[in-house]
Amino acid sequence: MAFLKSFGSWLPERVVTSEEAASWVGTDAQWVKNVSGIIERRFASDSETVADLAARAGADCLERAGTLASAVKMLLVSSGSSERQFPGPASAAAQKLGLNDIPAIDLPLASAGSLFAMSLASKLAEQVGEILVIGAEKMSRLVAREPRERGVAVLFGDGAGACLVSRESGMCEVVDSQISSDGNFSEDLYADADSPIRMNGRSVILQASRKIPGSIRAVLERQGVLPDQVAAFLMHQANQNLIVRIAEALGVPVERFYSNIERYGNTSSASMLIAAAEWCREHTFTPGEPVVFAGFGAGFHWGALLARAV
Repeated sequence: MAFLKSFGSWLPERVVTSEEAASWVGTDAQWVKNVSGIIERRFASDSETVADLAARAGADCLERAGTLASAVKMLLVSSGSSERQFPGPASAAAQKLGLNDIPAIDLPLASAGSLFAMSLASKLAEQVGEILVIGAEKMSRLVAREPRERGVAVLFGDGAGACLVSRESGMCEVVDSQISSDGNFSEDLYADADSPIRMNGRSVILQASRKIPGSIRAVLERQGVLPDQVAAFLMHQANQNLIVRIAEALGVPVERFYSNIERYGNTSSASMLIAAAEWCREHTFTPGEPVVFAGFGAGFHWGALLARAV
């Protein structure tokens, strides 16, 4: 048994409008909004690292949980935009958070990484204890690489989100999860060490719009829950048009899908946890109500997690 105890987030101060982003690739802000739903995004400063972002979101999460750093027994950090090939940001984030001598594990999975980490943490918590999950991305480093592609460079922003998974108590109990991977599509979304992001947009949208509803249906059906009984769908914020497609595929009003992509853009593996943190600040859980987390990303990796408020 595992519980989601709290969520946290951190966003950089610098706001980059879609007018500015559109100017990089010879288009306009209305086009960016039409294809993605994004109006603005946040960029970190040159001196801020992925580990810095991760530590700030983690600290926010622990503060909201009323949990001391000494209570955390494992740290899982997902990032696809780390400055170094190794070590990843997990060990540095642990040091900044004062998490001493615990396993600090990197999951270098873009976009779907925080969902994978939550699923793994929910299975490990009973054995390990409190596990802090963080998704942190500095996508502005990748966006700055030339040549900038019109359909890619305007999509991304920086930020970090966090979740504390507990074996003892929390706002929601994790009921079920399903995570999957398919390497047949690994060439459709990737970034080499010094190259821009390469994306086959048509393939990504097509596969995501099929695979995400499939995973959501699988966990709901196993637990006897209908899609229209779910109080909220907290997804990776990739593209507003994709969110609408998934809502339509499940036959659920799109208003059930929390969305903040217009303000932050696509923050890759951080986005789902940032959305969850904001949603939790704005809503009060009703005991027994189901909540679904879902994500999809490069690899391809995807999945869904079902939790129930307690």
